[in-house]
Amino acid sequence: MTAVIFYPLAWLGKMSTTGAEHMRRPGGVLLVMNHVSHIDPAIDAVFVHRNGRVPRFLAKESLFSTPVFKYLIRGAGSIPVARRSAGAANSLSAANDALRAGRLVVIYPEGTITKDPTGWPMRSHTGAARLALENDVPVLTAARWGTNFILDGYAKKFRPFPRKRLHVDVSEPVDLSAYRGRPVTNELLREVTDLLMGRIKAQLAEIREEPAPDGFFVPSRAARQDTPADSPIDDA
Repeated sequence: MTAVIFYPLAWLGKMSTTGAEHMRRPGGVLLVMNHVSHIDPAIDAVFVHRNGRVPRFLAKESLFSTPVFKYLIRGAGSIPVARRSAGAANSLSAANDALRAGRLVVIYPEGTITKDPTGWPMRSHTGAARLALENDVPVLTAARWGTNFILDGYAKKFRPFPRKRLHVDVSEPVDLSAYRGRPVTNELLREVTDLLMGRIKAQLAEIREEPAPDGFFVPSRAARQDTPADSPIDDA
């Protein structure tokens, strides 16, 4: 199992968790998470694996040709995402297949680490909402905090010591019954996306023990174009 390779990285943090039992159910599960550090995928892979599930991540297509990492993501059964192309629909189709085959699929709707200067979730892509509405599987939201103190991608600072405190909080399944059966429009996808990310923001506020800001940070066009390399996990 490829996630085992990431276990040494998990020692960079002292992890505490709440709600992890919600992932241990059998069958397909969609796990929707916030994204604060480029080290998140490794930490999250270990977290999911320790709870008896094998994570399937949506990963940028370009990483499948990257030396070394391509073997890790292929071995983990990752799903290539072709961003800004017709291939994005195929990526979601593969994710649908994984969920219907009883897999646990991890998605970061923000698409890259948040550009909010204070680390709160930013305005997100709608692929997670589409997957949630197209599949009759539990949809769990999870907030994670602390990895950003180990690796700060924007400040380009890596601080492995002393070991940082990490926390992951996983929700009970989100009740999406009010949204199912309705025509899947852009407006509906945006509403469900903001619902999911709003839950994550509330969970993160509990972890951080501080009030969350209203709304979601929207990066400027310049900020979207002038960022460090995206993490391995990207939303369609």
